[in-house]
Amino acid sequence: MAELEKRMAEADFWNDQEQARKIIEQAKEIKRWTDPVRAIKNRLKDLEELAELAGEEEDGLGEELIRDAGQIEKQLEELELLHMLSGKDDERDALLTIHPGAGGTESQDWAQMLMRMYARWIENHGFKSQLLDLLPGEEAGIKSATLEVKGRYAFGYLKAEKGVHRLVRISPFDANSRRHTSFASVFVYPEVEDNLEVKIEEKDLRIDTYRSSGAGGQHVNKTESAVRITHLPTGIVTQCQNERSQHRNKDNAMKILRARLYEHMLLAEKAERDVLEAEKKEIAWGSQIRSYVLHPYTLVKDHRTGVETGNAPGVLEGNLDPFIQGYLKKFGGQG
Repeated sequence: MAELEKRMAEADFWNDQEQARKIIEQAKEIKRWTDPVRAIKNRLKDLEELAELAGEEEDGLGEELIRDAGQIEKQLEELELLHMLSGKDDERDALLTIHPGAGGTESQDWAQMLMRMYARWIENHGFKSQLLDLLPGEEAGIKSATLEVKGRYAFGYLKAEKGVHRLVRISPFDANSRRHTSFASVFVYPEVEDNLEVKIEEKDLRIDTYRSSGAGGQHVNKTESAVRITHLPTGIVTQCQNERSQHRNKDNAMKILRARLYEHMLLAEKAERDVLEAEKKEIAWGSQIRSYVLHPYTLVKDHRTGVETGNAPGVLEGNLDPFIQGYLKKFGGQG
């Protein structure tokens, strides 16, 4: 770090702006680790001095000692979590897609509940999001949705949500008020902005336009503003119809395609070409990563980590941190 600081102080530092930016990024990465460690060391030193005083005096310093120790423990947990966000793509923005499983309106409503849950989590953590594509259900809920989530470590956190989510509740759509089980799948991809990372040939694409089936009024329904892009070599298909402009829908569909092709490329590099399809288990019983029970009791349990809470309404309002942290502590930088 001292060497980098010396280099940044040189008069000709900004002569090569690209190199200067690289050095600044290196310095930021080092400080990302050294600053928290330095802060913890200072707190520990203060705690040692406080412990000595607590042994000599009887004026309630013991309570202060316990409080400070708890704060240091929290700082250590945050540093541990930062260490877990060290995967190759963890710092990237994310694309999050939601699809209902079998079950029609029930599952489509559950998919919309999940979309709302993630919107709350995103808002609470200061990330920015944009709805790239939304296909509404016929009666209620959604048939699919794609959210772009922008912010440092968006993918690192949200990768914990990839999988099948199961809901058990009294159905609001059942006249007999019976209990129903619904499923929805969530996929999360790191967003790829640099076209050099994923080379897409025009000849490898089939681009279809069609009339949107979603909301938007007469303009959307009378023009072929929706876009579907098929990447012929891999068979990957992306589509967008959320915007009135065909051009913007195409841009968003390409953005999603780049992200999916990037993940496909990573799997190929690791000789795990079948992993992506293997992860896309049937959206049904037995394949869920997490269960949300609203009746006859309230419970949310992650089946990968064992993390659970009885505050199901709180989770559906976006309180996902215990589940995300549990996943990161168990699986670390795995994507």
